[in-house]
Amino acid sequence: MQSEYSRPVVPSRSSAGLIGRRDECRALDDFLGGVRAGRSAALVLRGDAGIGKTELLKYLFERSAGCRIVRAAGVQSDMELSYAGLHQLCAPLLTGLDRLPEPQRDALATAFGLRTGTEPDRFLVGLAVLSLLADAGGKQPLVCLIDDAQWLDNASALTLAFVARRLLAESVMLVFAVREPTPEKTLAGLPELPVKGLHDRDSRTLLDSVVTGPLDQRVRDRIVAEARGNPLALLELPRGWTAAEMAGGFGGLQARPLSGQIEREFLRRVESLPAETRHLMVTAAAEPVGDGRLLRRAADFLGIDVDAAASDASELMTLDSRVRFRHPLVRSAVYRAASLTDRQNAHRALAESIDADVDPDRRAWHRAQAAPGPDEDVAVELERSAERAQARGGIAAVAAFLERASELTQDPARRSQRALEAAQAKFRAGAFEPAAALLATARAGQPDELTRARIDVLRAGIAFAQGRGKEAPPLLLAAARRLEQLDVALARETYLEAVSAVIFAGHLARSPGYREVGEAARGAPPPLRLRAPDKLLDGLAVRLTDGYAASVPIIERVLTAFCDEDVPVQESLRWLLLAGVIAADLWDLERWHTVTARHVTIIREAGALSELPLALDSSAVVQVFAGDLATAASVIEEVRTVSAAIGTNQPPFGALALAAVRGHEREARPLIDATISGAGQHGQGLGVTVAHCHDAVLCNGLARYEDAVTAAQAAARYQQEFGAPQWALAELVEAARRSGASELASGALEQLSEVTQASGTDWALGVEARSRALLSEGVAAESLYREAIERLARTDVRVHLARAHLLYGEWLRGENRLVDARAQLDIAHEMLSRFGADAFAERARRALGTTGAKVRKRTVATYTALTAQEAQIARLAGDGLTNSEIGARLFLSPHTVDWHLRKVFSKLGIASRRQIPAMLPHGAATSA
Repeated sequence: MQSEYSRPVVPSRSSAGLIGRRDECRALDDFLGGVRAGRSAALVLRGDAGIGKTELLKYLFERSAGCRIVRAAGVQSDMELSYAGLHQLCAPLLTGLDRLPEPQRDALATAFGLRTGTEPDRFLVGLAVLSLLADAGGKQPLVCLIDDAQWLDNASALTLAFVARRLLAESVMLVFAVREPTPEKTLAGLPELPVKGLHDRDSRTLLDSVVTGPLDQRVRDRIVAEARGNPLALLELPRGWTAAEMAGGFGGLQARPLSGQIEREFLRRVESLPAETRHLMVTAAAEPVGDGRLLRRAADFLGIDVDAAASDASELMTLDSRVRFRHPLVRSAVYRAASLTDRQNAHRALAESIDADVDPDRRAWHRAQAAPGPDEDVAVELERSAERAQARGGIAAVAAFLERASELTQDPARRSQRALEAAQAKFRAGAFEPAAALLATARAGQPDELTRARIDVLRAGIAFAQGRGKEAPPLLLAAARRLEQLDVALARETYLEAVSAVIFAGHLARSPGYREVGEAARGAPPPLRLRAPDKLLDGLAVRLTDGYAASVPIIERVLTAFCDEDVPVQESLRWLLLAGVIAADLWDLERWHTVTARHVTIIREAGALSELPLALDSSAVVQVFAGDLATAASVIEEVRTVSAAIGTNQPPFGALALAAVRGHEREARPLIDATISGAGQHGQGLGVTVAHCHDAVLCNGLARYEDAVTAAQAAARYQQEFGAPQWALAELVEAARRSGASELASGALEQLSEVTQASGTDWALGVEARSRALLSEGVAAESLYREAIERLARTDVRVHLARAHLLYGEWLRGENRLVDARAQLDIAHEMLSRFGADAFAERARRALGTTGAKVRKRTVATYTALTAQEAQIARLAGDGLTNSEIGARLFLSPHTVDWHLRKVFSKLGIASRRQIPAMLPHGAATSA
């Protein structure tokens, strides 16, 4: 099949030319008209085998006069060869490769094997394909037709789904045909056009068009009923009937599943062919590329008279420069019905016919399928193919090559090692159950101690990924202990992984818990060279064993290392998220901001986009504490954008923190409930605690103090956890004091003071002074409120500073010092309104009213007319980013960014991006 047709196409049929498909053809015409008008479109045709999806693609092809058309088709035996389908589709467009930004160009060229390089991030590959298609569509409307999409290799399917969801303002159309039923979920959520069976009247019309002799009415009715409107069944099934059967119904169809029924009919026709013809068809079915010259070479190897065999098979398969089966079901029927020996002979012939210098990976794959038993030479060849696939970013292909290599390995120890490597590749590809099965194979061999330890590490990773985070620490500790005598650096990294796992598991961690993991980590062998991760391990081990106060001096040195030292990129990628956790735990917003910003920057530069949502989410939480809720909202929108683009789903801590500080209960409550439920199910106790802490903030803002007490107590229950339990103590002091539970407030203050005094930061001591003032009277209370304001003013924790002014003003009002109260409450109201902390601002407004001041509820007069994405793009454009840079960050084409910016200009009444910063004042809130 040619992959591109760029010639003008003269339509040769109308919608009436496809019997019973008038509505479907009209829908396709509408989509095509939109693409010609400059709008993008993505559509999935779903239906049973033989239902007519391919015919609708042909119809669309014939209607696409003036458009550039590229085509591809998934092939079942190609599903493990990463980017095979994508390369088939994009090959004609690669003349535009040099016009892509360098990171995208390098990623796509490496993925397609056009150049060597480091493994490309698959989302960077997706962005490159998006840019490539958008560039082509900018010159001429582009129509991309993908048949049998259920058989696309995983990397191609994910990339094309990614692109389909990001197209908007480009003249590009992507149409996928998917056979049902299928477990394929990659394209879920895209617009769909179900292709259903024909109505009886249309079925009879189609049936009559292929039956040349007499057809008994009862026989016609039976065929129509049993075909259930499937056009292929109506066209193919009568071919197997005799004239007598057609005329009188003596014989006929058996009741069975339709796809099997059609395949059996094709198979019956294949079985009637000469043996040599069947062998040619099996070989053709085993060769997914459809290369006619390759098939001829393989046939010569098998001693087949190609022309004679091809002539005999002409009704089911054609052979010229390319091989085409009458229908994909012919291919699958031929291959599945062949004996194991015949399939192996076919693969062997194909392997012998492929030039190892031109296509070594496909040759290795055919050799592997031909191998009757263990074969070390083939296994080594598959390992080399896996290395090449790794360099191209084809993780699924790496896993397939290594899995087959392990199956062909005789030596038990070597088989264990290869199975482990295959399991690691499966894990990276997101195939957790197959990875676990391969680990069982690895353990069943004869793994050495190092391999056993690596098996335990991967088992822990699988458990964590599958939501069984509480199972990870004991597995990691067992692996780390094994590694101590084998690889000190790897042992220490594994101990750090165990510490990280138990931190996130928190109070839901099974034995071993905090202390046991910490003691094990303290007993780790000393490093040969002290690196930042080693300092992190040592500091956290002290935190888990000796407690918060003892660890503070060590943790401060660790943060200095991550903030000031030149930490290698790979170490930064692995551990900066954890460094952010300890900065938050230390009440150090400045260094928390530093490590989160560095983490985001390194991820962007490294192209490790699968790590980006977590890093951005942490950055959003920092912005919330800093009172820059507008920037937080923009970052959270980017989290949503990236997560949707790469298909990840994580706890929405940034969105939850933002909604809680804003006091938007309708938005916050579902996030709180979902986070508590989801984190609990996944064994992430720290996530549960964080959600309860934000719930307490929300309720304090809304002045629902008894509810705040309940939430804060739940968050403060596990003080050994990091960050949130200590912050919750401050919320508990305020809520308990306002609820009249003075004894509860005093106990919470005592606990809070132990932490804040040890921390010693102005954030910590300022919050302690504010909390202590709530429980004090007279001069002592006023002195503490002033201390709190003075300390917090030296930090960037502006939300807590504004809340200190609010509490001081409320206290002054209670002391009947109305003039002083108005001053403090007015500061609080102005700050909180400017931030967008609406519930706390309303508290300040009500308190001002009781002092006799007349104050109107303030609103943020900014760019609220913009959608969240428009506001996000506007802010990035205002920061000086180009359309290409914005597109790369948000997974959009430059055309789509430009389209959004034109809408921004119209809504804001401006004519240039240079005017944007003046329209977006610091702290402005975006509309959701």
